[in-house]
Amino acid sequence: MDERQVLSSFAALSQETRLAIVRALVVAGPEGLAAGVIAERMGVSATNASFHLKELERSGLISQRRESRSIIYSASYEALADLIKFLMEDCCAGHPAIRGNVERGDDCCIAADKGDVIA
Repeated sequence: MDERQVLSSFAALSQETRLAIVRALVVAGPEGLAAGVIAERMGVSATNASFHLKELERSGLISQRRESRSIIYSASYEALADLIKFLMEDCCAGHPAIRGNVERGDDCCIAADKGDVIA
């Protein structure tokens, strides 16, 4: 991910509703959410949600697909992972254990003390 893309991603995430939308889509998983459901969950009008979704899609953090008459939005996990990798690329040079924890994606949702999956 180049700096221009990183800046675009952060610009898109720097607004409260857009950040909430991305977080909701991450939780929703690859199935995603319909635009109307997103608007309802965010407590905004369909027009307002559409504006925010367009900005997030332009940044590459989410994608859309049509299913029948609905537009379904999903988080772009690859773009989100690239953004995190970009942030962590240089910061942990002196602390390899921190970087190792970030790069281990298979156990990121495991509670360290209980071994239970965090929901």
